[in-house]
Amino acid sequence: MIFVTGGCGFIGSCFVLDWLAAEKEPLVNIDALTYAGHLGNLQAVARHPNYTFVHADIRDAALMRDLMLQHKPRAIVHFAAESHVDRSIAAPLEFVETNVMGTVNLLKAAQALAESGDEAGFRFVHVSTDEVFGSLETSDPAFRESNRYEPNSPYSASKAASDHFVRAWFHTFGLATITTNCSNNYGPRQFPEKLIPLVIHNALRGQRLPVYGDGKQVRDWLHVSDHCAALRAVLARGQPGETYNIGGRSELANIDVVRSICATLDELRPRATPHADLI
Repeated sequence: MIFVTGGCGFIGSCFVLDWLAAEKEPLVNIDALTYAGHLGNLQAVARHPNYTFVHADIRDAALMRDLMLQHKPRAIVHFAAESHVDRSIAAPLEFVETNVMGTVNLLKAAQALAESGDEAGFRFVHVSTDEVFGSLETSDPAFRESNRYEPNSPYSASKAASDHFVRAWFHTFGLATITTNCSNNYGPRQFPEKLIPLVIHNALRGQRLPVYGDGKQVRDWLHVSDHCAALRAVLARGQPGETYNIGGRSELANIDVVRSICATLDELRPRATPHADLI
C-alpha cells in the first residue's frame, strides 16, 4: 500500500481519486482536516475497498511513527502543507510547524521503517513548489531543477527548508527520497483563497478582484490532473535523490489570467459593466 498525506486537500484529493480509479493498490490517506481539507472532496470513494482515511496531524511525531510501523507502506506521497502566502505572512510559525517540522516527522518515521527492515523498495515523494525558486520576470526562461533557491515569503521559505531536509535524509541516512517542484495548480475542488477560484467567486458576486501590484508577476499554470499524472510517473520511475520540476508550459502574468477570466465571464454571465472593471 501507499501513504498519502493531505489527501483531503485540493491536489491531494485529485491524486487519491485518480489513484483509486487507475490502481488496485490500497491507499491510506492521512489528513488533519484543517480549513483547506474536506472529507467531501473524497465522498465518492469513502467506501472504496482500497481506501482508508486516518484523521491525524503530521506534527504528531509519535503517531506518524506508529502509523508507519503499523501499515508498512511501500511509499509516501507527501502533500500535507500550509500553502497560502497571505496566511504565511500573518502566521509564519504555523508554516514552520507544519511544513518543516511535519516533514521532518515523516522523514524520521520513514527512517524508523527502514531500520525495522521493512523498507525494501520504499519511496518518499515530497511534493513541493516552484516558489522556492523565487519569481520570474517576463523575459526570464522557465525554472530548471538547477535554479538556486530564492524564497520570497514565509510560505516559500518553509517549503524550501522542507526540501533541504528531504535532500539531507537521502544523503545522510540513505532514505529513498524524491522531491517535485510544481508550478501553480488549478482545477476542481481548489480552495477559493487561490487566484483563479477567488477571481471567479468574487466576479460572480460583483466584488473587487484583488491583484498584487501591477499584476505582471509571471507564473506557469498546471492543471491539477496533469500534476497528479506526473506524480504517479515520478513514483513509478523517479530516481531516489533526484528533484523533478513539473509544469504546464503555460506561463502567464497574473493580470492576464485575471483579465482572461473576466472576458470569459463577460460571455457566460454578462453584467452591465465588464467584469474587468472590478480589478
